[in-house]
Amino acid sequence: MNKAILAAGIIIAGVAIFFAYSQFVDLHDLGTPPFIANLDFTHTNQDGRAGLDDDAFEVGRVSTVEASDSELSLPDLFLKVEKSVVQITDSHETNPLDSRLGSGFVYDNNGHVITNNHVVSGGGRLDVTFLDGTVYRAVLIGSDPFTDLAVLYVEEVPPEKLVPLPLADSSAIRVGEQVAAIGNPFGLSGSMSAGIISGVGRLIPAQEAGDFSIPDVIQTDAPINPGNSGGPLLNLKGEVIGINSAIYSTTGQFAGVGFSIPSNTMGKVVPSLITSGSFHHPWLGVAGRDMTPGIAERLGLKEPRGFLVMEVVAGSPAEAAGIRGGDEDATIDGAPARLGGDVIVSVDNKTVRKIDDILVYLQREKTVGDQLQLTILRDGQEMNVTTVLGARPSQQESP
Repeated sequence: MNKAILAAGIIIAGVAIFFAYSQFVDLHDLGTPPFIANLDFTHTNQDGRAGLDDDAFEVGRVSTVEASDSELSLPDLFLKVEKSVVQITDSHETNPLDSRLGSGFVYDNNGHVITNNHVVSGGGRLDVTFLDGTVYRAVLIGSDPFTDLAVLYVEEVPPEKLVPLPLADSSAIRVGEQVAAIGNPFGLSGSMSAGIISGVGRLIPAQEAGDFSIPDVIQTDAPINPGNSGGPLLNLKGEVIGINSAIYSTTGQFAGVGFSIPSNTMGKVVPSLITSGSFHHPWLGVAGRDMTPGIAERLGLKEPRGFLVMEVVAGSPAEAAGIRGGDEDATIDGAPARLGGDVIVSVDNKTVRKIDDILVYLQREKTVGDQLQLTILRDGQEMNVTTVLGARPSQQESP
């Protein structure tokens, strides 16, 4: 594969996305300087369940904290949820500088705690600290770097300390809604900050999953900082709408732009992490570029919308469907492109204007094994093709 083309490309639904944002910061590591990724824009199963069976997981999701019918004041909101938010430490006894600190929250009555994958991927001893200062050992039972989610099982914790938080329907949130973030910024336990929803449907790098990205992410201006990672983003009814994962910053500290993995993604991924330790993402397997006015003009299109396929991954669902990649190297508006491939303009009759539309649709609506209908432009003609979505390759296998 032409490396210049791939550097300008994206692998859909397992998509390699390279961001123009020069500094994305994971919010975990207080032992060393925050990790800052410089990313170029062409475009974060061990079983320790002590004999619990799968049926227990089904009944264990009943929440102890009930969502309010009306919005709460911020002080009342904090009192309602404070016992559910925990501090998580990934400690290295031989190298303390590699230790990580983050946040999490109680998911069910069976001892499961949700956090970010990047908080607990250091391989050290995992400790969970509740608001009253009591500390319990935990084991990692499932993780997914492609959504930056992980589930811990907290060992020997008294049942009265397990106060699960309810998950909201994150598809219903609106820009401008007031929200609160609770966590442990810089190790300051039980800290609360407030703001609004600044944007929805964002894409951010999955920084521990190679070049893949996380779609459908919530943007907020609620102040979040290193140590907040894995803590809940809440609406004023006390429901979790997201889990704080990253910030955009030029300094490594909060600069008004934070990102949270939405609760609907958690609701889809977390049950699988609990029962099987992993989650299989649906995958199409193409690389290319969003349409630009320059590319549209070169192709003779009236409107610059859709996704230009420049490469098709060998053995992928896209290859099985007969999707074509490009065969003509070109430079358009100073950027490399490979022309001659199909242009994806809709999926399952949903309009595609850019890669985000495909990624969000697959994240929300599709699972491995589902059929996907693609409407494409080929040699100026519109046509439909259908494929069966496969499982996204692992980080090591991704091209």
